[in-house]
Amino acid sequence: MKLLGFRRGVVLVLAIVLLALFLVRPGAQRLRSRIIRSVSLAIGRPVDIGAVKLRFLPQPAFDLENFVVYDDPAFGSEPMVRSSEVNAVLRVTSLLRGRLEIARLDLTEPSLNLVRNCEGRWNVEDLLERAAKTPVAPTGKAKGERRPAFPYIEASRGRVNFKLGPEKKPYALTDSNFAVWQDSENAWGIRLKAQPVRTDFNLSDTGLVKLTGTWQRAWTLRETPLKFDFQWDGAQLGQLTKLASGSDRGWRGAVRINATLAGEPADLGVTTDISVQDFRRYDIVSGGSLRLAAHCNSKYTSLDRSFSSIACSAPVGSGGLSMSGELRGFNSSTYNLTLLAQDVPVQALVDMARQAKKNLPEDLVATGKLDANVRVYREENGPPVWRGGGEILGANLSSPSNKTELALDTIPFSISSSNTQAESKNVRAKKTQADSPPATHVDIGPFDLALGRPHPATVSGWLSGSSYQLSVTGDAQVQQVLRVARISGLPSPNVAAEGAAKLDLRIAGNWAGFSLQKTLGRVQLNDLRAEVRGVNAPVEITSATVLLQADRVEVQNLAASLGESNWRGSLSLPRPCAAPGNCPIHFDLRADQISTVELSRLLNPNARKKPWYRSLSFSAKPGVPYLATIHASGQLKANHVLIGKLSGMNLSANIALDEGQLRVSDLHGDILGGKHEGEWQADFTVKPPVYKGSGTLDHVSLPEVARAMHDGWVTGTASARYRLTSAGLSTRELLDSADATLIIDVHDGSLSHISLASGTGPLQVRRLQAQIILQDGKFKIREGKLESPGSIYQLSGSASLGQILDVKLVRDSSHGFSITGTVAEPRVAPTTQETQAALKQ
Repeated sequence: MKLLGFRRGVVLVLAIVLLALFLVRPGAQRLRSRIIRSVSLAIGRPVDIGAVKLRFLPQPAFDLENFVVYDDPAFGSEPMVRSSEVNAVLRVTSLLRGRLEIARLDLTEPSLNLVRNCEGRWNVEDLLERAAKTPVAPTGKAKGERRPAFPYIEASRGRVNFKLGPEKKPYALTDSNFAVWQDSENAWGIRLKAQPVRTDFNLSDTGLVKLTGTWQRAWTLRETPLKFDFQWDGAQLGQLTKLASGSDRGWRGAVRINATLAGEPADLGVTTDISVQDFRRYDIVSGGSLRLAAHCNSKYTSLDRSFSSIACSAPVGSGGLSMSGELRGFNSSTYNLTLLAQDVPVQALVDMARQAKKNLPEDLVATGKLDANVRVYREENGPPVWRGGGEILGANLSSPSNKTELALDTIPFSISSSNTQAESKNVRAKKTQADSPPATHVDIGPFDLALGRPHPATVSGWLSGSSYQLSVTGDAQVQQVLRVARISGLPSPNVAAEGAAKLDLRIAGNWAGFSLQKTLGRVQLNDLRAEVRGVNAPVEITSATVLLQADRVEVQNLAASLGESNWRGSLSLPRPCAAPGNCPIHFDLRADQISTVELSRLLNPNARKKPWYRSLSFSAKPGVPYLATIHASGQLKANHVLIGKLSGMNLSANIALDEGQLRVSDLHGDILGGKHEGEWQADFTVKPPVYKGSGTLDHVSLPEVARAMHDGWVTGTASARYRLTSAGLSTRELLDSADATLIIDVHDGSLSHISLASGTGPLQVRRLQAQIILQDGKFKIREGKLESPGSIYQLSGSASLGQILDVKLVRDSSHGFSITGTVAEPRVAPTTQETQAALKQ
């Protein structure tokens, strides 16, 4: 029992000792100066350590707090390395020999500043050269080796910052894990894995950077043999462009970059492979997957910071693109590069365009080949100079869905730029003109474009790094122009139209921001026949001039016909126009004749059952009538107007149509021998539609009213004021719901069918004034007064829509007449025995 207790006590003591060795961190400040001096001498930089603690288990080590490595003053005052925690693991064998040797340095969340000064040197170059010259043993040295070994240096969750001179760049590497060690007697190794970021943006999909490499001992850095493998994988193209330039350029795709550097900095071989998988524009989700890839080989020398023997290639179908030449320097670089395109299929260009340009047909097929030879060079302190050109041979485009085929045959192009100060000044002066290209641009064409006429149109233009412009001039068929616009991704109305056009157009735009291209210029239309949705007859345009301006489309000198009416005038609407509701149309039109019967036939395929104005109403069936979607306003004039059997002349009005709500203001016209002024409103957004109107009639000829009723029952002239509200779709609904007030004033007339006394002839009316109210399908006469040559009567009573009369004429309390029957056959009866009345036969 005593032996068992003793053993338990020993185990407990050992456990306490081990626990103490794990937990206790005795201070080692006496060694702080020695550690600082040792590290400073090793790296050749001033070092500072805030505190030093000794740790025994799991292995002897120092815990260093606030570890700082200061930089050479030539590179700035900011520390080169800063880490709040560093674990310096001691080599046990060195302790047995009485020496203090560090086997491993573990840096937690360190911050490393890489600085390049004005002379082009990096702050790590001296450290690398010093490490190469220091006679230390490899990291994994043999046990009997007396020389101190190069420690294994590893950092986790670090950050690498970049500075060019005094300016700290926003670029950095975060979540950086890296390690440095001496691999053998004369070779060192490095490993890095990090995420690139910009400190001024919140970026997420920038991928991971991986670097592995080795370098060997040499007296100078430029003579150091090295081999590095670099990989950048998982970067999203939009985030990558924002990382590089500060803005998302709108491109999408997965980027992968592989590079290998082998040789000495004075003569370094560089091999690079770049690919973009699923390349497309940010707002294009169809069109298939497109992969872009290129391979480059070159030689780099640090003596003059130049690349030579550049050879890049990118296979494209059965052909390919290539670049060769040399580049010297970075800040004020000079270069001489040759770009070649050999047998590049036009279909590949179309596939590329489909991923970069919206609204291109998915079934667009192309044939032909592209060949080009371009040279770009720059002399010291001079501008870049471009020379060369090429052509597209046998180009043909087709789109079955658009029923379009284009034979373009040969498209030549050339590239040029100014290379003297005088030329640059001339170019800057020309840039004030809208049609002048920038200094460096590609001239395209001219080439022929068949647009359905005996002679093809001519296309020419230019494009630069920032903008482009194409000009199209010549004769064309309108339908072919619309088809070509659709397969080119240009906005065009989806209408069936046939006719001739003379084109003088300019298509221009900017690359930045994928801004919409603008088509400007002039189109002369002749003998155009177009189908318009919701109209049962084609619109035939004899002639018109269409002016395409930057913000509007102007249709001038319009001469057209619709049904039996001929129209002249002008139209104007804003652009761009994505939908009718977004495009308020302004018009100024004159018609020779407007007939409501003709409108009913044109706007309603079943005119007898449904009136023309129902085309303005929202249908219960899927789809909304075109006229119920547009915004239009302007002036309308007509020489002759037929409203049923009623005829008018010289109509003029201001019309405003706003998504099914119609307003007719300042309505003037000659009707029934008199003048009309008024305003009308109609709301077709409700069921049934509601109508409101008011106005005046002056000097109306009552015989013309009688002729319109096919019964000469009245003569004279009249003036009136009216107000009307009604609702419905049929004539019966309109009359039954009508609520109207009519104030009339008749002069010097007669009521041909009424005689108040036998043998006296028709009732003569010197003046008649009355207020007539239409309600519940009946006219009610109020406040009526009739002046005949011998008497003055008070007039009251009613009349139905079927012309049934119940009217009273009262001269005084004892004399008057009752008029019943119909308008055509009235019956007159005295209301006293002294008065006789008879019907005129």
